[in-house]
Amino acid sequence: MAKKTTTQKALKKVAAKKATKKVVAKKAPAKKAVAPKAKIPAKKALKTSITARVDVGFGNQLYIRGAGAGLSWEKGLQLENVSSYEWAFATTKAKSDVVFKFLINDELWAEGDNIIVAKGATSISSPVFTW
Repeated sequence: MAKKTTTQKALKKVAAKKATKKVVAKKAPAKKAVAPKAKIPAKKALKTSITARVDVGFGNQLYIRGAGAGLSWEKGLQLENVSSYEWAFATTKAKSDVVFKFLINDELWAEGDNIIVAKGATSISSPVFTW
């Protein structure tokens, strides 16, 4: 009978092994990658540039008067002298087209019609003055 007991024990072990089911751990569903909200870049103010290529004579300055971008027809703004024959004005204040004209020492007007430059554009001119 000893064999039966051993056989019964063996059968119980085999039955116990069969009875235990392997439980597979379910993985949590993968989280969807949420892209961070794209930052909308602040609108950069467009740079409007005006350049005059003219020799105004030693000791003289070139001015600009006009409408738009902070210019006035009443009082001129002095341009920056970037070389002996080149003067520059740049602004980000233009909300629309800029209408302007050059003056020497804010007194002597350039000949010809007013010049118009679009917002964000560049104007390069060679004004003529009659002394």
